Amino acid sequence: MPMITATDLVKDFTRTRPVEGRFSTVRTLFTRQQETVRAVDGVTLSVDEGEIVGYLGPNGAGKSTTIKMLTGILVPTSGTVEVAGMVPWLNREANAMNIGVVFGQRTQLWWALPLEESLRLIGRMYRMPEDGYRKQLAMLTELLDMGPFLKTPVRQLSLGQRMRGDLAAAVIYQPPILFLDEPTVGLDVVAKERIRTFIEEINAERNTTVLLTTHDLDDVERLCRRIIIIDQGRVLFDGEAADLKRRYAPTRLVDVTVSGDGIDALAQAVRDLPVGVEVTSHDGMKASFEVAPERVAVSEVIAAISAQAPIVDISVSEREMDGIIREIYEAREVTR
Repeated sequence: MPMITATDLVKDFTRTRPVEGRFSTVRTLFTRQQETVRAVDGVTLSVDEGEIVGYLGPNGAGKSTTIKMLTGILVPTSGTVEVAGMVPWLNREANAMNIGVVFGQRTQLWWALPLEESLRLIGRMYRMPEDGYRKQLAMLTELLDMGPFLKTPVRQLSLGQRMRGDLAAAVIYQPPILFLDEPTVGLDVVAKERIRTFIEEINAERNTTVLLTTHDLDDVERLCRRIIIIDQGRVLFDGEAADLKRRYAPTRLVDVTVSGDGIDALAQAVRDLPVGVEVTSHDGMKASFEVAPERVAVSEVIAAISAQAPIVDISVSEREMDGIIREIYEAREVTR
């Protein structure tokens, strides 16, 4: 069942056209010339209940603008949106009860209040019964390890602590849908891992639907089976991350090191490799290969080498997701 649907979603912004030449700044203040910039250009997407979907794109691609339309903050220029069966900007209060939102660059917490009081106010705003609020607070305090800083004013929290507080604020009233816009930006490795684990747990325990925008491809590989890639306001790819890897990284990388007395045997093994293997480097005791699994199994290649040369070290890897995404951004298209 789709929890989020958008069809032919468009968002235009009108701004004053800058005047060039002498005194351009002052002259721009008085000009009536305007230009229209299209931030989102015909986006169509659907997210089913319980999915965690990565919504990816370079800076300025239209990710945050899309999120703001899905949450009801912005009204689209054209197109349709439904979130949990409602049009977000027409049913703002009811929609707010169904969604949790985290913007990594902003906070929804009260700067001068202790974190615990901010969360209590949010519980009151969402009409949570006291026993339900206490139960949720206890659970989130344990999951996000917030005990040591619950009574600390928000302004004194570290970035990682504040992000955990914002996540708690977004889910304490148990919304079925969660929008996360760069939730791990600027965090250290430990804080990122804690937040990723938390997202996995609420998705597994509550079947929470998550739409995640991020520049951290480790977030995507850890959390998202499906990704949507957007650039210049248009969807370039919508499908499983594994499918994208099959298109852009169809080979496996195999690095082999043999003992000193196996140099000649390794050279012979390299010459005898089966079809579907390309030798990328060979220097004495070390050799690297690209293996096409659709033509030959990696295990068969390893067995062929080990039958002739004494292997002391071996590694098998695949191309990393960040390289694939970078290539798509640069080409601005997805290879079919």
